[in-house]
Amino acid sequence: MNAVPFDTLKLARDLEAAGLAPPVAAGSASALADALISADLATKSDLNALDIKLTGRIDALEASVVAKLELLRRDMTTRLGGMMFVGVGVLLAAMRLMPHP
Repeated sequence: MNAVPFDTLKLARDLEAAGLAPPVAAGSASALADALISADLATKSDLNALDIKLTGRIDALEASVVAKLELLRRDMTTRLGGMMFVGVGVLLAAMRLMPHP
């Protein structure tokens, strides 16, 4: 990430023209330059790279979720089928054991 370059001398002169004393204007320009140089600022290319990276991660996560949902669907279908099979078996056994009139 790059610092934002700017003209500290022009800033100091502009501050002086606005009425600040020369030492105050120079100190303010210097302090702002130090803050911007040490700041960790993101550039457009940094944001684009992050966007590409996050898009890839989101796509991978989406594929993983879809795969897990498919496994869950299969498991639920199998369990429901098994429960229906057992239920029908119990019902048929109960009907067989019931006395007929």
